[in-house]
Amino acid sequence: MEPERLHHELEAILRADPVVWTALERASALDLPDWMIVSGAIYNTVWNALTGQPPGHGIKDVDLFYFDPRDLSWEAEDAVIRRARDHFSGVALPVEIRNQARVHLWYEKRFGRTCPTYRSSAHALSWFASKTHAVGVRLHQDDTLTVHAPFGLGDIFAMRIVANRALDNRETHEEKGERAKSVWPQVTVEPW
Repeated sequence: MEPERLHHELEAILRADPVVWTALERASALDLPDWMIVSGAIYNTVWNALTGQPPGHGIKDVDLFYFDPRDLSWEAEDAVIRRARDHFSGVALPVEIRNQARVHLWYEKRFGRTCPTYRSSAHALSWFASKTHAVGVRLHQDDTLTVHAPFGLGDIFAMRIVANRALDNRETHEEKGERAKSVWPQVTVEPW
């Protein structure tokens, strides 16, 4: 499938999914700077559509990225998280919000290695452990959708998890691959 067709197919799948589409609508209304819903809520929704699973099947949460370099304190990010708590009440999945401008401040402590200072929410996608997971979407106020997929959408629609060796994320790639295969047996995982 050519890239434009995959973008249209992705949009149709997301619009038909009440769980993820509600989260996108709420995120759009929240209007955080440089925001997007990323990763599992997107590619898992595609896999659910391809395998006939119900909305939300196998999805742990909705990851909402935003990028705001004006205040890199935890307190500023926490204020956004608290403000959004009520905004996302009633969404069928928990929404995890993170300011990508400050990831480099805590990443090493959590994962034991450094990561670059991201320049935008889309830039952060390029460093995900698996290329397949590197997808984000933003619903605009005019109801159009922007898709960010630095490695394309082909692997998502092929249900194939492909390693991204930009960082030493082998363990994360393997853990996420194992979990995916337990939920969607049709998934293939390319070795690190």
